[in-house]
Amino acid sequence: MAAAAGTWTFSFPALQRMKGLLLQGALATDCLEEAMADIENDEVTGSFVVGRGGYPNKDGIIQCDAAIMEGQPGRFGAVAALHGIGTPLAVARKVMEESPHSFLVGDGAVAFAKDQGFTVEDNGRMMSTHSTEAYQEYLEKGKTVKKHDTLGLIALDVCRNITAGVSTSGAPFKYPGRVGDSPLPGCGLYADKEVGAAAATGDGDMIMCFSPCFHVILLMKQGLSPMDACQNVVQDILRRMGKENTFELGIIAMNMKGEVGAASSMSFPYCVWSQGKESVEQLDATITA
Repeated sequence: MAAAAGTWTFSFPALQRMKGLLLQGALATDCLEEAMADIENDEVTGSFVVGRGGYPNKDGIIQCDAAIMEGQPGRFGAVAALHGIGTPLAVARKVMEESPHSFLVGDGAVAFAKDQGFTVEDNGRMMSTHSTEAYQEYLEKGKTVKKHDTLGLIALDVCRNITAGVSTSGAPFKYPGRVGDSPLPGCGLYADKEVGAAAATGDGDMIMCFSPCFHVILLMKQGLSPMDACQNVVQDILRRMGKENTFELGIIAMNMKGEVGAASSMSFPYCVWSQGKESVEQLDATITA
């Protein structure tokens, strides 16, 4: 049973790409990387806080975070505060496969990417007209952009390999070097070949305090469906925080049967596809009160 899931409606073309590749027999990691790159490297989708065309930090530099985790034990790679590369998840995969380390940041991540043959571009080529104008408004008027739209993808291939991947340019106008939940295992993503995978999106500075993706996988391991696991985790976090401290959080999860669930504290659309279905579906996550 091949299947795919993605956060937000802008993951729709990525899932269409993944659908075609999975039906051709592509491995989960390969199709996830390829589909992710299409969106990361497109400045039009940068306004969704992903890759090229994303919002820069307070110094005007686009710094991206990305991570990939396979269901096989110990298969994880991540980069953070990576500048000048339009496909950060591809670098994260190289970290997983070619580095003795699991996580590289800042100039170290850039140096590693160069060693692996990636071209590092000037920041101006990473910016779009939209992100440049938004940054000017920030400098002149202090106007911020409240967006936390991490792109998270999950792929399950016909060989029962499951992979989760995330990519984001992070909180708009963040402090240089800031890292959110996205590239942190257990927080922004998690995968276990015996259970399934999960990915999160929202306010990364808060999400990282709860390791929600790992929690979802634990509940699925205990027998909960992806939907029930996501709803339980979001409900538990909101109960602990209190209504007055609610923050943006959305989670998607998939089990090894290809079943998908999602829950959120906000309006959170997501996309799903499973083998046997002709098209990718756009769904709305249950908003937990």
